[in-house]
Amino acid sequence: MGETLIELRDIYKIYHMGDEEVRASNGVSLTICRGEFVAIVGKSGSGKSTLMNIIGALDVPTEGEYLLGGEDTSLMSDDQLAHIRNKMIGFIFQQYNLLPKLNLLENVELPLLYAGVDSRERRQRAMESLKRVGLDDKWKNLPNQLSGGQQQRVSIARALAGSPSLILADEPTGALDSRTSREVLDFLKQLNEEGNTIIIITHDSSIALEAKRVVRVHDGTINFDGDVKEYAAIL
Repeated sequence: MGETLIELRDIYKIYHMGDEEVRASNGVSLTICRGEFVAIVGKSGSGKSTLMNIIGALDVPTEGEYLLGGEDTSLMSDDQLAHIRNKMIGFIFQQYNLLPKLNLLENVELPLLYAGVDSRERRQRAMESLKRVGLDDKWKNLPNQLSGGQQQRVSIARALAGSPSLILADEPTGALDSRTSREVLDFLKQLNEEGNTIIIITHDSSIALEAKRVVRVHDGTINFDGDVKEYAAIL
């Protein structure tokens, strides 16, 4: 195994709804190394979204430790978490989350703007990212002038622009048809071959089979963690 990028140690996320206690994460421990391609799979309500929010530094656990690149995020302030997200994580969302009034280049530049990168370098890096996804010739276009698959490629370019340690993709093909989904998944595989660490969050086992390792979540716990071939054998 390579260098550890993500380490979850006995993670609990507990919500109180009236008199009821909901354990969205119930003692989860998980290690992911740099360069891995992992699918976290589970049905609605399984706790996979909670796990994604903690891995993405969008939320903090009630108990337990989360180390990202050796830094303990569990005790960080909101500002510190925002800095970690911007510096280390590239997000790809099901609904793309592109700003409709900004052109493609401006959308891809956004994380670099928040990171304080100067305008010339921002533009250069954003154009390079758009080129990687094959959309540099459309940089002046607005998001609504693109197909769904193209919009998702822009969101991938945005995720790549900051050279993140981790690409976190939440149901990245959920809004796409099967052919376009295939293109997006192939592109994520290519990024992994280039050395990027990728985690896909999905409810769909057929999407999970595209990864190299599968972590299945059920009732807030991990009930399978293994090679994709082992996972395919139990489906």
